[in-house]
Amino acid sequence: MTFIPTLDSDAKQRPRFPRVLNETEVRVLGSLMEKQLSTPEYYPLTLNALVAACNQKSNREPAMELAEEDVRHALDRLQDEKFVWKVLGGRAVRFDHNLDSVWHLNRKEKALITLLFLRGPQTAGELRGRSDRLHQFASPAEAEELLREMAAHSEPLVQQLTRRPGQKEERWAHTVGGAVAEVAVTSSSPAERAESVSERVRHLEERVAELETALNALRGKLGE
Repeated sequence: MTFIPTLDSDAKQRPRFPRVLNETEVRVLGSLMEKQLSTPEYYPLTLNALVAACNQKSNREPAMELAEEDVRHALDRLQDEKFVWKVLGGRAVRFDHNLDSVWHLNRKEKALITLLFLRGPQTAGELRGRSDRLHQFASPAEAEELLREMAAHSEPLVQQLTRRPGQKEERWAHTVGGAVAEVAVTSSSPAERAESVSERVRHLEERVAELETALNALRGKLGE
């Protein structure tokens, strides 16, 4: 049985950000949104599945090692603010995010927010290249146009960052975790050059990891 929340009449007037979210809460929300978009057949998520999604090695920057207690505590706080709902029924309690209603997101906006929550600041080109399983943008320009529209909101979920030395594109970041720390980067560093060369390979590796996650979830479902 799925619980579908209803909002009262003044929901749209409520502030988007009652407080700054910590990195665990951001990771929990990002993981819920990602699985809702990429593997809806296994959504909402059990606590165990959510912990695994938060600690996933692919598509996560930085990688985290959250304990079940960490995720449970984050869920408790997010439920207090109606960002997450508990879904009852079946063998296990499951969790569903409520950001579509609270932040009034469509699928395209949710795809971008999901990637920013899970991987930190990125350019429009990076977001477009990594969004295949969430939403397919026709071009980086389409993604950037949407980012600019989102940044123009009275309480924007995204912001444009200062361009790094040697970079052609500006990066974008989410705003729910407070101020974004800018890290100085030398454009000619070996690490940066290696990243640009291996981007396609890494993208393929990420897709393989996602398929493995979906396969493991299917095996677990069949074994119930």
